[in-house]
Amino acid sequence: MFVTHRSQPRAWLFILALLPAMQALADPAGLTLDEALRLAVQRSAATSAAQAGTQASTEAAAQAGQLPDPMLRLGVDNLPIEGPDRWSLTRDFMTMRRIGIEQEWVSADKRAARSERAGRMVALQEAEVLARAAEVRRQTAEAWIEMWHAQHELGFAARLAQHSADDLAAVQAAHRAGKASAGDVAQARLALLRAQDASHRARQARDTARLTLQRWVQASVDAVDDQLPLQPVPADRLEEARLASHHPSLLRAQQARQLAEADVTVAATERRPDWRYELAYSQRSAPYGDMLSFGVTIPLTVNRAQRQDRNLAEKAAQATAARLEYDDMQRTIATEFAVLQSRMDSLLLRAAELQRDALPLAQQAVDLAVAAYRAGSGRLSDIFSARRMLVEQQQQIAELERDAAFAWAQLSLPLETRAPTPEKTP
Repeated sequence: MFVTHRSQPRAWLFILALLPAMQALADPAGLTLDEALRLAVQRSAATSAAQAGTQASTEAAAQAGQLPDPMLRLGVDNLPIEGPDRWSLTRDFMTMRRIGIEQEWVSADKRAARSERAGRMVALQEAEVLARAAEVRRQTAEAWIEMWHAQHELGFAARLAQHSADDLAAVQAAHRAGKASAGDVAQARLALLRAQDASHRARQARDTARLTLQRWVQASVDAVDDQLPLQPVPADRLEEARLASHHPSLLRAQQARQLAEADVTVAATERRPDWRYELAYSQRSAPYGDMLSFGVTIPLTVNRAQRQDRNLAEKAAQATAARLEYDDMQRTIATEFAVLQSRMDSLLLRAAELQRDALPLAQQAVDLAVAAYRAGSGRLSDIFSARRMLVEQQQQIAELERDAAFAWAQLSLPLETRAPTPEKTP
């Protein structure tokens, strides 16, 4: 059984301490994750295509259990082609104008098996819709999280650039007052140039993340909301025995297995041939009487071992393969979820510890370096180094939060997938 969720309570105690770290750096009115997921699923061509496949399977299932259409039989029997009555439909007493109807009779067992198989196909298509929607949600969530992180990175870079600009102004003033050397000015200029270049890189990364997110939501996005809406995953959904009730990929594999089993049943019923019944009315010229004919057509299965039995063996082997694939996928997903749960817990704990312990120390180092420089006992480079360390510490926390959010998206979003509701067009 899947039991790694027992470590959740300790990890989630730190979440509230993690998120406020850089909340002021992003636009609070930006696109929320929930809204992005809703738009992406509603507007996804992949989920729309899967829904169309479901509709097609539903239509096919409605006619699967019906008898074939009857066939109208029209003909002329015993038409003379030689002698004085050639090509005449009325002069020869043996010539008959015939009209009849023929019906292929499919047994109730066959029709029931075909209906069951069609119903399994509908269920498989419905599971495919959920699987497509789950994939769209995952891709959209990852794009949203990347955009969230890019916004923070841009905020860090902008803050560092502003500090560098302020430091350069201060050094230039000190240089003019004879309290700083030309080397200090050059060092401050270099620090500013590096900070500006970092801002350019962060802006490019933000623009790339924005374009990726816009591809999924199919709408313009200026910014995303600063909140990471991480929620603990219900422990019962992570149990291996219950994953098939929640995970779309397992649902799809389960329906594929059941469809393969239905194919075996259909193949078994196809070993018995369908009979055809015919009833015909034949009209002859006076004074000869009309006639009624009836008959039955019975296919002869002269090579059942090489045809019908081979087909049944093929379907049985496919059903075995589908069953084994489902069992393997269930174990694989359970293991992946255990790894994701452990990874998310570890990342959240590391970020919380850095937020609680390392970040205050980094801020203290900046304060001490500034105080020492103002007192004349410190170097300007110490301030630059301390501020870079502070920003790097903030960046590390943001990266851990991003990676934890990626793990959460892979772990949680598939289990929350519902059938998408198509977007209404005006």
